[in-house]
Parts: sequence; C-alpha cells; structure tokens
Amino acid sequence: MDPLSQLLGGIRAEGAILSDAMLKAPWVVGFDDRAPLTMVTVARGGGTLLLADGGRVGLRAGQTAVVRGSEPFRMADTPASVERPHLEYWLTCFDAEACPELKAPASRSDDAEATALFVGAYRASGRRHERLMRALPPVLVVDDEADVCVWLDACATDLFERKPGTQAFIDRLFDWGLVCTLRAWFDQQGRRAPVWYRGFTDPVVGPALEAVHTAPSRPWTVADLAGEAGVSRALLAKRFSEVMGEPPLTYLTEWRMELAEELLADPDLTVAQVARRVGYADQFGFSNAFKRRKGKSPTAFRESTQTAVPV
Repeated sequence: MDPLSQLLGGIRAEGAILSDAMLKAPWVVGFDDRAPLTMVTVARGGGTLLLADGGRVGLRAGQTAVVRGSEPFRMADTPASVERPHLEYWLTCFDAEACPELKAPASRSDDAEATALFVGAYRASGRRHERLMRALPPVLVVDDEADVCVWLDACATDLFERKPGTQAFIDRLFDWGLVCTLRAWFDQQGRRAPVWYRGFTDPVVGPALEAVHTAPSRPWTVADLAGEAGVSRALLAKRFSEVMGEPPLTYLTEWRMELAEELLADPDLTVAQVARRVGYADQFGFSNAFKRRKGKSPTAFRESTQTAVPV
C-alpha cells in the first residue's frame, strides 16, 4: 500500500456525467455538488472555470481540471457570458434528475464551436482524504494523453446504450481517471510534490513507507524498517530524514495519529479498539500520544467530530 492509494481510499466517484451536449456560446454551467473533488475534462471546445474565490482558470480541449473544495463554482465559454444573456445549466452528479439536459448525451456534431464536458464528482468517507486535500491547490490542470478522450468517448457510447451496470462502470473509470490525473500532476511538481509522494519512489525510503502504510499497527523499529528496505539501520535513518524531513518512527507516529482521527469518527469503535488498530497495546499510551500531537484527548476529539456541523 502506498500513501496516495491509501489517501484516495475514501474517495469515490458517484453519478459521473458523460455528456456530448451542445454547449454553444454564450453558455454557463454551474457545479453545485459541494464535493471534496470535482474532475472536469474538456473533450471539445473550451471555456473558463470561475471559482468561488474569484479565481479564473482557462481550459481547452484535451485538458483535465480537478477542483478542490466544497464551494460551488461555474464554467463559462468566456467570463463575460455571466453578465449577458446566456444558456445556463446547473449540473450535479449526486442528483440524477437535477440536470436532464446534461445527463442525456446528445447526438454527435461536427460543430467546431460546440463544447463537450466530461464531469465526475467524488464523495469522501471518513477523514482519510483530508491529508490529500491539503496537498492540492484550489484547482489543478493536466494535459491529457491523446487516448484519454478516446476512452471517454467509449464511455459516452456505453451511457447512450444504457447497458446494465453502466453507471457503476463509468464511476469506476472516473476513479481510475482521478488517480491518473493526480499522479501526473504530482509527477509534474517534482520536488514541490509532498514528501509522502516523493518518498515512495526513493529506493531506500519507498520500501519503508510501503511497510508503514500497509501494516501501521505492527511494532516497527528502525531496524525492522531497514530490513524491509534491505539497507543498514544507519543508512535508512539518514536517508529517511533527508527525504521525508523527519525520522522514520516520527513519521510512523504521525501516520498512526492520522488513521486514529478517521477511526475515532466511527462511534462503534471504543478508544481502546482504535488504540490497538494503530499499534498501541496500551490505551493510555495512545491517549497521551494523540493529545501531544492533536491538542486534545481521543475522547474530546471524538466529541468534537460528532457535534461539528457538516459542510
């Protein structure tokens, strides 16, 4: 298990929309799912994303944008269209009846001015995804490979034929598309990518990271992790600190606390059960470690998540 896979474990596409609708200027599409992540691929044409904070991001055919955050946003053929008469859509992936114009693919057209959008919104369960969200900008853009729009077109055909399992098929492909898009973006960032992403590709740090993320409850020592990497204890400790910015056991503790936050949100688990799942045989030792890093006890943290108003 690698860090990116684990952080994406609680994020899934639901009700992904594949549309070849005729969006002819001037047009404005509103995105109102309030999803943690929304992915928009432009198959034809282009437009401008209009973010809630006033930011504007242009998109052309062959580009995919991932928008982070739960604030509604819009996309228009040009920003000026918002202030003049235009065709307006409100698009949601979570309500099948909300936007029938975009849910039903229209007939194909060779109109060069038409814009076709492929959109997937992603629900999140638990808190695991929050670390990933902190690593992403409000919107990121990736130039897709030529075959991306080819498989999206194939999905649109499948949607039009309405075969059994079509929506689940499309949602899973959009899950795959999100992984590919985020991986491409992180790769483009180079040394600006988060350390948990860069570290996994390091020949020394990578095996240790994989071990920690695969079995966080094991009583790992530096010697154990060095054995996973096939290097000496001293080399692992030195290289891990160079790449990750902290010693291996410090990283292990921090990751355990991240997992504990998610598990504490489950009311069916006792604090003692959470402690054991993240590698603490002693509930009191776990509580002390959690409070040192999170500023409150596991019980107080659980109470705060249960009383928080959902966004």
